[in-house]
Amino acid sequence: MATDTAKRLAGPTLLTGTAATVYTVPAATTATLRNIHVSNETGSAATFTLSIGTDAAGKRLFTAISIGANSSLDWSGFIILTAAEILQAFSGTASALTLTISGIETA
Repeated sequence: MATDTAKRLAGPTLLTGTAATVYTVPAATTATLRNIHVSNETGSAATFTLSIGTDAAGKRLFTAISIGANSSLDWSGFIILTAAEILQAFSGTASALTLTISGIETA
């Protein structure tokens, strides 16, 4: 019987200016993204990009979403990822955004 485990899947992690893997679905597991929180604690707006798989057009969940100075973005919903899929994220301004992702792993 499958077991569901609610957990923080990534972060909090400070994003760089280039796409980097922030989460990999474990083998024999399905992950459900439930909440994505991106915080900008700087005095300038910064953009946020998140992709399933390597970053490229057609794989992005968020593409250069502007997050204002000293504000945040919260998303909630259901996005299913299968075993070995990755999430990659980056900020248009290195070290401006902090990412935290919560969800459910089913093994």
